[in-house]
Amino acid sequence: MPGLICTQNDLRTLNAKAKVMLPGIVIRPLKRSADERGFFTEIMRADWKEVIQDEVVQANMSVSYPGMVRAWHRHERGQVDHFLAVRGALNICAYDDETGELDEIISAGDNPQMVRMPGHYWHGFRVVGNEPATLVYFVNRLYDYSNPDEIRRPWNDPTIIPDSINGKKDDRCGKPWDWFLPMFK
Repeated sequence: MPGLICTQNDLRTLNAKAKVMLPGIVIRPLKRSADERGFFTEIMRADWKEVIQDEVVQANMSVSYPGMVRAWHRHERGQVDHFLAVRGALNICAYDDETGELDEIISAGDNPQMVRMPGHYWHGFRVVGNEPATLVYFVNRLYDYSNPDEIRRPWNDPTIIPDSINGKKDDRCGKPWDWFLPMFK
């Protein structure tokens, strides 16, 4: 699968241009404090009310290889995910069937941010760049092994056709979503 190699400046520019439109999705940039020993970053605090609106009851981690797509799924019983890319870079997307809005967020370990994803949107991600990506995510519902709160669609589902992306119409709109089209020109 082809990968997209982005510099950290590319990632910052993409997120600066990307205005998230779907209600409930929140991006909180995280402050990295560096010194001669390395760096420290707070990744979650109860007083970050704009992003941490839900009680966190489980934390998970996944590693995905370059070019991999993990999509599409949603939760129907109120699960909210809080994503943090700790290594590599991800193109995180959310899609609303009702409005046709697709929001995409670039998240990378070198530019940490917490992304709140309401589970009722179809969501997933693609690893961008040439290194594996590590995602840590926090959820407000325990995983139920016997009855998972997860509805799935294929990653390349041709019925996901965005009317707008981050509130704008571009040449990727009006046709089936292609995870591998360039995000910027």
